[in-house]
Amino acid sequence: MKAVSLEVAASTLGVKPSDIYTWEKKQLIRSYLGDCNKKRVFDLEEINAFYQRQHGKIFQNSYKILKAPTQTALNAIELFAGAGGLALGFENAGIQHQLLVEYDCACLETLRKNRPQWPIIGADIKTIDFSPFYQKIEIVAGGFPCQSFSHAGYRRGLEDTRGTLFFEFARCLREVQPKIAIAENVKGLLTHNKGETLQIMLDVLEDLGYHTEYQVVRAQFLDVPQKRERLFIIATRKDLNLQPIFPTENDYIISLREALKNCPASSGLIYNKRKYTIMKQVPPGGNWRDLPIEVQKEYMKNSYYQGGGRTGFAKRLSWDEPALTVTCSPAQTQTERCHPDETRPLTVREYARIQTFPDDWEFSKNLSSQYKQIGNAVPVNLAYHIGRCAIATLENKIPLKSQQKSPLIQLIIPGLQT
Repeated sequence: MKAVSLEVAASTLGVKPSDIYTWEKKQLIRSYLGDCNKKRVFDLEEINAFYQRQHGKIFQNSYKILKAPTQTALNAIELFAGAGGLALGFENAGIQHQLLVEYDCACLETLRKNRPQWPIIGADIKTIDFSPFYQKIEIVAGGFPCQSFSHAGYRRGLEDTRGTLFFEFARCLREVQPKIAIAENVKGLLTHNKGETLQIMLDVLEDLGYHTEYQVVRAQFLDVPQKRERLFIIATRKDLNLQPIFPTENDYIISLREALKNCPASSGLIYNKRKYTIMKQVPPGGNWRDLPIEVQKEYMKNSYYQGGGRTGFAKRLSWDEPALTVTCSPAQTQTERCHPDETRPLTVREYARIQTFPDDWEFSKNLSSQYKQIGNAVPVNLAYHIGRCAIATLENKIPLKSQQKSPLIQLIIPGLQT
């Protein structure tokens, strides 16, 4: 890494410092803290490569579904499996599944259609006895919904979370005693209920005999063509003296152009006449602010006069950047995901490409259900990286002391708490 200041980076590339600041703000490049944490620095090679790609001077398609060359002997249980993003990424990383639990009928059909060999249970997790797997499983993983509970009362640890899906996740750990547990959630868990929800979860995991660490992971720097931030908690059994390992970010991003190259045709939503007329006026990478003033007022209504950027309204994606976070529908008013050139929402297969599902992964039920399954999934390539980190953690590949970040160069992750 060749660390340079903002001014040197701008001068070398022949751009304005404000251009580099914009790239950083849009999370297309990364900045670091330099000498004594006083001033930001940039990796000149990274931002130069980004600049060259943006201006069409180099193009190398980096989009691919990551897969380890060999399988390991490590076994996993996955809870709240959804449409299979996390499970498929773990499989690609070389991890074997001994049990997957999912309650939603559409997700169950998707899982069974694509992986009939997986041991899947379609039932309410509250009814499942995990004790037959006691100390036979290395990894338990899952992304449970974020639910509030209070530290007030008797503070009985796990019992105080009863009635929430986190309780079921923790109960599985108590009954199975895996070597490592991985929990995935939205970044907002950091501040949910003023941070109390996360702290209770960490306290419960500690009481169950696990050392915990957590980190916000950015998918766009981990082979996913999408700006998507997720919080991962990695818990390791204290008696094993394992050090949790998190993914190391790439020095490149993958653009939407790379992801959608030769994407198979598929079904998708369409705009009504009014919406089509409005969206047709938005340029690639633009949003409602690029519309004529009178159209802005008509489209935004009272929101036009409110504060804040509201950049998801009437949003058309850009070919040369990762997509914005895909949601449960590409045509929601506040989180529009319009194709860069064509005036239409992204199709199901385009959605799946952005989430790094392979083209042969089929989604069941109706169109809205398919979008929802894809939007709620963990990106497959992100799950692959998490899976490889789980393997490395279990193999104790990196000594504890080498996990410490350099005092001179430290990655800035907005909202990260340690």
